[in-house]
Amino acid sequence: MALRAPNIGMAPPPGSASGLVGLPVWMWVERSADSTGPVEASASAGGVTATAVAQVGQVTWNMGDGHILTCGLGTPYVQGTEGASPDCGHVYAEASSRHVPGGGSWPITATSTWTVSWSGGGQSGTETLELSSAAELFVGELHVLNQDGSN
Repeated sequence: MALRAPNIGMAPPPGSASGLVGLPVWMWVERSADSTGPVEASASAGGVTATAVAQVGQVTWNMGDGHILTCGLGTPYVQGTEGASPDCGHVYAEASSRHVPGGGSWPITATSTWTVSWSGGGQSGTETLELSSAAELFVGELHVLNQDGSN
């Protein structure tokens, strides 16, 4: 079975400089058989056949700012949608430049947990496998200055 780490989808996109404190970040995993499943494989030897089915059950997101979220596959962002993700999102409370050395981006890790169910030779079982991918997102601050025009 060729199982892959999650293909990270985010809005704002990973690697961009468009994240802002207080702006909802959407997270999801791009769907494909080898990165989310289900993947099925069989093998035979000596008259015994074993079959296994693997599928991602959850994704754990380490957002780099101390927050860890566990989601399903998430909902892909559609341009023009307003508000927070319905099932997998985060709002940064602090700018990455104030906490990451050199004023950089928040490091983000997405870890998919694969559940592999197998059977063969009169036996069956379930195993788990975790695979991770990394991304980063620069989160800045936007300051609004209001001036009273009567001065």
